[in-house]
Amino acid sequence: MSPHVVVVGSFVQDLSWKCAAFPSAGETVLGTFATGPGGKGSNQAIAAGRTGVPTLFVGAVGTDTFAADAKKFYANEGIAAHLVKKSGHATGTAAVLVNATGQNEIVVALGANSALRPKDVPATAIRRAKVVVTQHETDLRTVAAVLKMARAAGAITVHNPAPMRPDFAPALLRQVDVLIPNETEFAALVNLPALKFTGAIKAKPFTVDALHALPPDKLHALCRELKVPTVIVTLGAKGVFVSESCGHSFIAAHKVKAVDTTGAGDAFCGGFAAGLVKFSGDILAAARLGNAVAALSVTKLGTAPSMPTAREIAEFLKR
Repeated sequence: MSPHVVVVGSFVQDLSWKCAAFPSAGETVLGTFATGPGGKGSNQAIAAGRTGVPTLFVGAVGTDTFAADAKKFYANEGIAAHLVKKSGHATGTAAVLVNATGQNEIVVALGANSALRPKDVPATAIRRAKVVVTQHETDLRTVAAVLKMARAAGAITVHNPAPMRPDFAPALLRQVDVLIPNETEFAALVNLPALKFTGAIKAKPFTVDALHALPPDKLHALCRELKVPTVIVTLGAKGVFVSESCGHSFIAAHKVKAVDTTGAGDAFCGGFAAGLVKFSGDILAAARLGNAVAALSVTKLGTAPSMPTAREIAEFLKR
């Protein structure tokens, strides 16, 4: 069966340390260590695939041990992966610190991910997909090419502008059907000099605090000025704000005990992409599924390993 969701993005080996509190500059603290598969693109593909929707992940790895681990991980998951080997590049890695409240601090070395090129992406899979998902942990020229190809083929294009980068070109948004930034990424978008806003905000720099202070109608107006059909702003423990041309909605977050919030945004994006397939393009139904997937993901340690299965999601929603 052809994959219904294609995620083009990053694979990163997560090297994680859990500690009581983040160290200050020059301070050493004791913690516990774990390692496992991660990367925004890979996490989103795992989140989508575990819901039961046929999913393909497209990414780049090096020729090292972490690359072999990536191949083995996808084989064990039963999720299709097109992993392009890049000689001369290391597989991407991330140093993740998680404190006692489940908050995280992350440093990413993209490695082979930055060498992913348009020619590495299987065009047939893109043309047959129902939903194509991208992020910012690969070469942005490749991201733009993939979105253009997917849009031309009639797929729903979903873009997660994470992490925000200085080389991001707002013209990329013209190929996006659904934009999913978190609160800091949304603020960064609003502050881009190339984007002009006609009155929804009074002054820049626009901050996360200013975002939370906006009434829903003002936030909706700000989202509309991005000129993307659907903008979904993920607000962490508060929930998600959905802005469509026909109006806006707010979906409250589920109340769960957070163990590790790393990858929660990826969980939402992957669950949302799967929801678009499951619910025939219904944005709100897909967002509710993404919301549940994200809630479950933070109750476990890790990123990709924390993504819930279809059975876990069904049982959670019943409760």
